[in-house]
Amino acid sequence: MAVTLTQQAASHIGRYLQKRGKGVGLRLGVRTTGCSGMAYKLEYVDDPAPEDLIFESFGVRVFVDPKSLSYLDGTELDYAREGLNEGFKFSNPNEKATCGCGESFTV
Repeated sequence: MAVTLTQQAASHIGRYLQKRGKGVGLRLGVRTTGCSGMAYKLEYVDDPAPEDLIFESFGVRVFVDPKSLSYLDGTELDYAREGLNEGFKFSNPNEKATCGCGESFTV
């Protein structure tokens, strides 16, 4: 079981953590919401939870709670700039469908 970052995502997160002046990594999880049922949630981690599973890519740690891992196993997180838009992109092999607005997914 694993969650990975691309080099671009790891670089972006590392720069943000350095600019922020604190933090040990990024938490990736899922929450129930949206028209398709689930949405990704991201937050920077200052204090890891004891139950967190930790994955590392390019020197950046990703923290995942055990309940979210079954939905996120195999996910690769990328950071992309397309024209005026930039942000994280999720490549999740568990996704069966996404909503039209791209904010939620089903597994």
